[in-house]
Amino acid sequence: MADFKTHISASTTIGVGYGIAGYFNGMTWDSCIVAAGLCSVSGMLPDLDSDSGIPIRETITFAAAVVPMLMIDRFQEFGLTHAQMVALGVLIYVAIRFGIAEIFKRYTVHRGMWHSVPAALTATLLGFLICSCNELDERIYKALAVFIGFMTHLVLDEMYSIDLRGVRIKKSFGTAIKFFSTRSMWANISTYGKLIIVALLAFSDPVLMEKYGDREPHLPMVAREWFSRIPYVGTALQTTPPSDDEEVPHRAASGRGLLNRASDKSESQPTFGTFLR
Repeated sequence: MADFKTHISASTTIGVGYGIAGYFNGMTWDSCIVAAGLCSVSGMLPDLDSDSGIPIRETITFAAAVVPMLMIDRFQEFGLTHAQMVALGVLIYVAIRFGIAEIFKRYTVHRGMWHSVPAALTATLLGFLICSCNELDERIYKALAVFIGFMTHLVLDEMYSIDLRGVRIKKSFGTAIKFFSTRSMWANISTYGKLIIVALLAFSDPVLMEKYGDREPHLPMVAREWFSRIPYVGTALQTTPPSDDEEVPHRAASGRGLLNRASDKSESQPTFGTFLR
């Protein structure tokens, strides 16, 4: 498999190219720099399950420092004060630096389901949620940078699983770019469960819902016209309906009025039979 230096060099090079491409396609220069950095760092994310200390130490430390800064816009949306932002940023740093690192150390194995396509999608959606801003295109652009960096790592692992000198395939081939694990069913359930949860959070994001959500939560036009012709329907929904023995003259009058208007309308307008004559 490729070593740490190869992974970080490849993802950084691709990240720079991705940032330049984004700039020439209308993205702001600051978004391009952030996207290039995300692609570079994401090239180390799959090795969070590594037994060696360098990848997990470097990646966790960088993520713990950068994630709170990427969430400044979201903090402002919550109406937090400057002091509250600082306090929450410290909590996020501690949670990532010690909590997330310990989880990966205890519950993952190298080349497990964290080296997989669904894990790359989970990291991408997390990047979409963390990179909060009001421009949907910029958030998608940055989230794709995470996916590209993550997949760059997986592709390199598969490439290094082929011995070109001896023209043979190593045992590690196929353990990086995969959709499920044959060793543990629980790992598959856990991975896809986290992907579904993060996907639901991402798809319910206010910025995404504002653009693609339901903008007309009212009754259809036909239903509104029908209810507007029944004067008593509003009060009938708010009060107890009368019994069968009680008189409802207003309801009867209203019904007769509707019938009379309907008959007058039918007499005044030409019908299909009229045209046949």
